[in-house]
Amino acid sequence: MSERIADLVSRMTAAEKLGQLQIIFRPNHDDAAALVRRGIGSMFWPPSATATNALQREAVENTRLGIPLLIGLDVIHGQRTIAPVPLAQAASFDPAMVEELAALAAREARSGGVNWTFSPMVDVSRDPRWGRVVEGFGEDVLLNAALGAAMVRGYQGDDLAAATSIAATAKHFVAYGQPEGGRDYNTVDVSDHRLRNVHLEPFRAVVAAGAASVMASFNTVAGVPVHADRRLLTGILKDEWGFDGVVVGDADGVANLVPHRVATDLDDAVALAYGAGIDIEMGGTPESIGWGAERLDSARLDDAVRRVLSLKERLGLFETPYVDPDAEITEPSSESRALVRAAAARSAVLLRNDGTLPLGAPRRMLLTGPYATSTDHLGAWTQYFGARSVSIADELAAQHPEIVVTVLPGVGFVEDDADDIGGVIAAVPGHDVVVVCVGEPSSFSGEAASRSDLRLPGRQAELIRAVAAAGVPVVVVMANGRPLVVADWIDQAPAVLEVWHGGTEAPAAIVDLLFGVAEPAGRLPMSFPRAVGQIPIHYDHENTGRPATTRGSLRLTTTDVAVEGPANVAEKFTSKYLDLDLGPQFPFGHGSGYATFAYGEPRLSASVIGVDGSVELTVEVTNTSTRTGDEVVQVFLEDLVASVAPPVRRLVAFARRTLAPGETSTFSFAIGPAQLGFRLTDGTLAVEPGNVVLHVGPTLAATRPVPLRVTPPPLPH
Repeated sequence: MSERIADLVSRMTAAEKLGQLQIIFRPNHDDAAALVRRGIGSMFWPPSATATNALQREAVENTRLGIPLLIGLDVIHGQRTIAPVPLAQAASFDPAMVEELAALAAREARSGGVNWTFSPMVDVSRDPRWGRVVEGFGEDVLLNAALGAAMVRGYQGDDLAAATSIAATAKHFVAYGQPEGGRDYNTVDVSDHRLRNVHLEPFRAVVAAGAASVMASFNTVAGVPVHADRRLLTGILKDEWGFDGVVVGDADGVANLVPHRVATDLDDAVALAYGAGIDIEMGGTPESIGWGAERLDSARLDDAVRRVLSLKERLGLFETPYVDPDAEITEPSSESRALVRAAAARSAVLLRNDGTLPLGAPRRMLLTGPYATSTDHLGAWTQYFGARSVSIADELAAQHPEIVVTVLPGVGFVEDDADDIGGVIAAVPGHDVVVVCVGEPSSFSGEAASRSDLRLPGRQAELIRAVAAAGVPVVVVMANGRPLVVADWIDQAPAVLEVWHGGTEAPAAIVDLLFGVAEPAGRLPMSFPRAVGQIPIHYDHENTGRPATTRGSLRLTTTDVAVEGPANVAEKFTSKYLDLDLGPQFPFGHGSGYATFAYGEPRLSASVIGVDGSVELTVEVTNTSTRTGDEVVQVFLEDLVASVAPPVRRLVAFARRTLAPGETSTFSFAIGPAQLGFRLTDGTLAVEPGNVVLHVGPTLAATRPVPLRVTPPPLPH
């Protein structure tokens, strides 16, 4: 704590301290100015540079202590230039790209006076019914950790006080991504083993990366609402991990302790939340300032105030509370558009392809489906600044005027009497290719946007089936904010491109992908289920004692160190469905591209290491095609025998690289305790001796095994 902060805290009244511990949610301008004069220290407010400066002037010049404001906003995947949604960014398997996009968002936001974002979301999300999967990085622990840390670095830069940096908030702490029934805000009940090894690990990574704040989650964990959970907020986050930043409550999360029925009233809720470790409350009303204050421990109150003021100091607000209105970024630039266009292409996943893609030189194209003419490509969390996109039809006309394009949407996003599938089918003859643009509108994902049915809404699947039967090459382009159930049409679609909600330049990127100007080399960050009844259906599940071997499952081992189930158990009595193949439609990490690659034999620098040792894994990858392309190499760990039932596979390393035609590149990965170990319920990292297998390849279905033996430490003499 600096001398300035210590001096301020020593001179503050109780009311001034409490004012620093509340964020007021989007008041109008006149109310905001009055609230600042009353001592409120933070605003959630979509500002302009001029408006923000006026509020900061109220705080600095018209309050007794002149403490500047935190201005927070949900800058989730862009401010003025909208990048692909975070789930799409996860599909890129490209931390450097994620960091660059976050840095762009930070520059644009800080130029308008925003200095605090409520992002990244690093909730491990294994239920696509939950609408907020769009806001995170999917089902895998490592991918969430790596991309969350990259986003923190992009937002915060090397210096939080820089005019291009904003404070990041890791959310939602913790286990918010596993709600019962996939319903937002719903109950979460997880074991300490899964809490430690799945849900806490990405937060550990982003805290280590320097995240300035962490947001508490709405849900309960083992019966305790997180906003009132001292074990999590103070015991693990602050004491065990040494987090010295700000713990912020989610919107009205403190007040929600009353309907949770753990607090009798708002006084009780405030006392519980701040006692548990909340430092600043989001929401409430101006009248709620001071509720429960008399029940707060003075040391806990001062600690919370110090944390909030220290964040303001790190942001340089005491020295530079204002931004330059003439430097405010209010529109996307050509450079920012180029960046998000490339990102949208890098985030696309080629789910299947019979060779139809990339398109050659069609003379006549039929463009159909609701996304043919829709401009709804931005995705959730872009509500504040009127960002916009064009349609795929507009972009096709602009990029390829030589092609005669017939545009017939055929159906809408929801079933409507105006749907005209017959008209589309009648128009198919005479066209060289049909591109069917389908998906979910942005409003179908995001907060409070859970779905019980994950099929394409409306009559879109019917349109795909009808067009696929018409005898002309078909490409399906799917834009959505979550994994969907596609079993009712996927086998009839020869080429399917998952493009997610790609942001400002999504239509341009989609056209680039269709014609091979860009490479769709992304990989799925979440499994696509065959049916809703399978959910949760994540790849890193544990084996049961009676694992099935139906299509889509992973074999127990691929080495001579076999693990067998009881020989007398018939296949009938195994863990499976009677009416559905085991495994997802498309698993985590699935995808390909237009370029083709060949893998050499993966090699380890040593075949035996100690529990505290490390080894280098290398594999040569050659581009065997005539075009430049990207390959994503994934490394999975299979622990053959452990003291706790291990996942069948667990991603421990990955890398994406661009290779020219004929080029060979050696991918190298360090494998050590962080990759081999798992967390005990007290948070300790444990590496156990025994046999493991590293599986290396472009997807789970195409890996090569490399056995490794981990030996115990020598016995003491």
